[in-house]
Amino acid sequence: MPSRPAPPTAPPTAGPPVPLNGKLPALPHWEQPPADLPDAIRQVKAALRARIAASGRTVEDVFAVVRDQIEHEAGEITAARERGETIWPVIDYADIEAGTVPAAARDRLRRRGCLVVRGHFSRDQALTWDRGIVGYTEGNGFFENYRGPGDDFFGTVGSRPEIYPVYWSPAQMQARQSDRMARVQAFLNGYWKHESGGVRWFDPGRDSMYPDRIRRRPPGADSGGLGAHLDPGNLDLWMTQACQQAFRHLFDGTVEQYDPWDAAYRTTGPQYPGTTMCSAFRTFQGWTALSDMAHDQGVLHTVPIPGAMAYLMLRPLLADVPDDDMCGVTVNQVFPASQQWHSPLLGALSGIPDVRAGDSVWWHCDMIHSVAPVRNQQGWGNVMYIPAAPWCPRNERYAASVRDAFRTGSSPGDFPAEHYERDWSGRFQPGDLNDTGRRGLGLS
Repeated sequence: MPSRPAPPTAPPTAGPPVPLNGKLPALPHWEQPPADLPDAIRQVKAALRARIAASGRTVEDVFAVVRDQIEHEAGEITAARERGETIWPVIDYADIEAGTVPAAARDRLRRRGCLVVRGHFSRDQALTWDRGIVGYTEGNGFFENYRGPGDDFFGTVGSRPEIYPVYWSPAQMQARQSDRMARVQAFLNGYWKHESGGVRWFDPGRDSMYPDRIRRRPPGADSGGLGAHLDPGNLDLWMTQACQQAFRHLFDGTVEQYDPWDAAYRTTGPQYPGTTMCSAFRTFQGWTALSDMAHDQGVLHTVPIPGAMAYLMLRPLLADVPDDDMCGVTVNQVFPASQQWHSPLLGALSGIPDVRAGDSVWWHCDMIHSVAPVRNQQGWGNVMYIPAAPWCPRNERYAASVRDAFRTGSSPGDFPAEHYERDWSGRFQPGDLNDTGRRGLGLS
């Protein structure tokens, strides 16, 4: 989860209504956060309801299609979990490398939208990276100079620190530009429909480098965890033209055609700025384990239903939600998933299985996820966050700021401007980049 300080309030840029096709009513859109949020919410909800009505269906009809399907899937997941079954798909890296992933495993990944890659890196390699991060941070006096959480989200977990604002260690950069990482990212990108209507929305074989932080949770730690939320955006998901087009089937009477794996329009438009935003398009969020972790020690949980985004997008349009409310979604905050509005989904929250150092964990970018709290953590809980963020117009724009941050050792633009590493010794240098790293930064 990236975060950044909120920029100065920009003037609203409400565009003229733009029809998604020639037959249905147009939708108002705001390419920057509107100054009057309640009024903009009322406008866009009225327009979305009118658009659905013009298709010959009611909001209730459309939502019922989604609700029945999603609640059925959630019930299946809950029942399987109660039977003691592992909910998360698990695939061996060796099968990805050899191209021998069984068809049943591929189908399960598409259905669940999340994955553990066993042996993505060797355990010895991961533990070596973990020791290297310790040497890098301690050798540069990180703990003596740590100024506390730089954001208002990860700062709630309660450990001191748990999330390290460190981006440019040799360990992180070696993992990001490794052939093994690129191979898994390409495998995951391939699940998405990346071409349609004569447009290539992204290049599945080339990832942009999205530098993120590390987590190190020591034995004996107490951590408050993170509540259920999503990361793809907030009000911009309903209010920007690109997102309205990306979710067009939810609002034009063709809800049965909605595909959570379709990248159309997702890679071009803006996202509203704030303290918990991501400038990049990620097909999957992910992290690589730097320690062994048991499934009951404050680990990641997801609602493993990629199509649940349809429920989340349509739920605010029902009559029981106030006209100026999007089920609690607002600007400058993560997208919350709550018992009040989304309880049928949250029963399906399912944690990862036990993982070993060197395994990696991935989940669809739209997926509800949380981190369970833990008291008296048993063993280390260490990860480095590395997503799949394929090369596309949106990610190419962000790459320019990433290059500048890399050269200077600064915090990347999506994150608080803490800049601990600017004068650190042992930082990964431009001369250490391989071809994959250079391509990921847009240098070749």
